[in-house]
Amino acid sequence: MRNFWSLAVLGFAIVGVNNSLIPDVWAFQSQSATGYVVDRQTAGQGADVAFSLTGKSENLEITNKQTVSSFPSMLWDFNNLAEISYSELLKVLARRSDSNNSNNTERETAAQPEDIARFEQVVQYAKQQNLHDRSIGEIVQAIANNFLGKPYAAGLLDKSGEEKLIVTLNKFDCVLFVETVLAIARGVAVQDYDYQNFVNRIEEQRYLNGKMNGYCSRLHYFSDWINDNQKRQTVENITAELGGVPMNKTLNFMSQHRSSYPQMLKDEATYQCIVSQEADLAKTPVNYIPTNRIKSVYSQLKPGDIVAVATDVKGLDVTHTGLVYRNADGNMGLIHASPAGEVTVAYDLQRYISRVESAIGIVVARAKTPN
Repeated sequence: MRNFWSLAVLGFAIVGVNNSLIPDVWAFQSQSATGYVVDRQTAGQGADVAFSLTGKSENLEITNKQTVSSFPSMLWDFNNLAEISYSELLKVLARRSDSNNSNNTERETAAQPEDIARFEQVVQYAKQQNLHDRSIGEIVQAIANNFLGKPYAAGLLDKSGEEKLIVTLNKFDCVLFVETVLAIARGVAVQDYDYQNFVNRIEEQRYLNGKMNGYCSRLHYFSDWINDNQKRQTVENITAELGGVPMNKTLNFMSQHRSSYPQMLKDEATYQCIVSQEADLAKTPVNYIPTNRIKSVYSQLKPGDIVAVATDVKGLDVTHTGLVYRNADGNMGLIHASPAGEVTVAYDLQRYISRVESAIGIVVARAKTPN
């Protein structure tokens, strides 16, 4: 799988089990060097990374041009050493956490009563409208409409010092919005209105192989999010069939901005875990539809398609995400949690992308009807 880690790292992790030489691997609270909270996709899955790290928003309202420094250091020489898979390392690190009686990998849902109440309101709407009879894309758009006006909030997954299964229905970052809408819609499609099953779908979508196992198991790059969810038949990447072209870039933004991530900065094992994820991403080409071609594929897009804004930022795949929105007149727009302040609809998709700083086009994935 991800055959990057050497036995030397494994040995160091095991030593840490008994001697606490490695700081808690999963304890993390993101804070960028500019003072903005680092959103999930920085390569830490928020896809609002350009806004989070440089202060540049997609609507140009944020003008802070500060950049972050990076200190990608290596403490060991990994050349010519035996390899161990990334998944095996995750298991070792999880066992270390268990042996220290740590709650860092605990499957905890930080849900608020108002979020549960909001969920019930949305599913009641779905029942009243018989949404389960519609296509999965139409369900996605109808559910997304229920969150118009809800506030944007950066860094929601990184408020705690430990990895928790954060669920919120009253404020969102851009990926959290997409995940939440998709998880509810998938339940509605099969008439499953149980809150805990909704939470389970959030976990499946957010983490490697559908299971939360600490910070490094989170699908940080959105390309990785698409790839992993495609393996489980949750979504399908349709960018290539829409005429997408290769991005031809190395995705290493997170490791190259290590100083912006306290967990990676203080813990070499976590840093190397992220590096291994990046190495694995290099095996799968990333395609995108150039901005000037977006309008030409409008006829092939469907409401509820997942859109990610491809970027020319070095080392990064996308900077923002949202959902295709079919307007009343049939024009294709974008509904998204905007860093400008709230969940809103941009009337025309291509025009919106053309105004996003550093954008080069879009990546498109389509939700699949659940069994």
